Amino acid sequence: MLELSSKIAREEVSWATRLRSGLGKTRSRLSGLFTDRSVDPALFEEIETALLASDAGAEATRFLLAALRERTSRGATAGQLKTALRALLLELLAPLEQTLDLSGKKPCIVMLAGVNGSGKTTSIGKLARYFQDQGRSVLLAAGDTFRAAAREQLAAWGEKNAVAVVAQSGGDPGAVVFDAIAAARSRGIDVVLADTAGRLPTQARLMAEISRIKRVIAKAEPGAPHEVWLVLDANTGQNARKQVEAFDDALGLTGLILTKLDGTAKGGAVCAIALARSQRPLPLRFVGVGEGIDDLRPFAADAFVSALLD
Repeated sequence: MLELSSKIAREEVSWATRLRSGLGKTRSRLSGLFTDRSVDPALFEEIETALLASDAGAEATRFLLAALRERTSRGATAGQLKTALRALLLELLAPLEQTLDLSGKKPCIVMLAGVNGSGKTTSIGKLARYFQDQGRSVLLAAGDTFRAAAREQLAAWGEKNAVAVVAQSGGDPGAVVFDAIAAARSRGIDVVLADTAGRLPTQARLMAEISRIKRVIAKAEPGAPHEVWLVLDANTGQNARKQVEAFDDALGLTGLILTKLDGTAKGGAVCAIALARSQRPLPLRFVGVGEGIDDLRPFAADAFVSALLD
């Protein structure tokens, strides 16, 4: 038991280090501002510049600065200002951290969507390992029938994780997912991860198609899909918010996955999304910091804020 606890502790430290590295660009802009200096209008201007440069967006930046001024008393130190900013960021992002409950659904159908190159297929491979580590059986549905490379990539992840992949060459994506659900039901599988082809929100025909795939899933399994997650590239910046709005309108999203926090990303877009969805928070289910199979973990607001500021 002690050995297991030590292993878990080492993994958490490793994950915190990787997340910190992934958000290094934003942290370098923000944390350096709170040195031994006076709190004056110039400091607030520098914080504003740093937040905008981190892709927090104009609305979230205005919101944070207004709240920061309101909470900062006259004569406050830069250190106290940093503490206040940490509290504000945590309040803003905490609603995105929600426990994922897949109980009572077998098979539980998770549908993933996103624009081209966002990291959907890779995320599915990592999710398969994550759910396996929880003791759940997994089946992958290769719903991206347009790209042969996507099917091959998913097959490789299936082999790496020793899980079955249901695929067709150039077939109808809805039919592929339908067959995958039937196979999962007959085999007693716990979780089906359904890949879909990348598409831009402006591509009306493809957005209509992905809505149809969702309807097919509902026919195959009443109440499904149980989860619909949008995969976002952390380097997308403010465009991420527009993607969330468009895919939510088409699919009714239940969560987000943020990928590619690998050191080049800014990370501030999460603040913009959190503020825009403050009345109806959309959970940030997972964040990814690299290419490794264990580089996708559930979002933890406190760890994320620490990686941004400390």
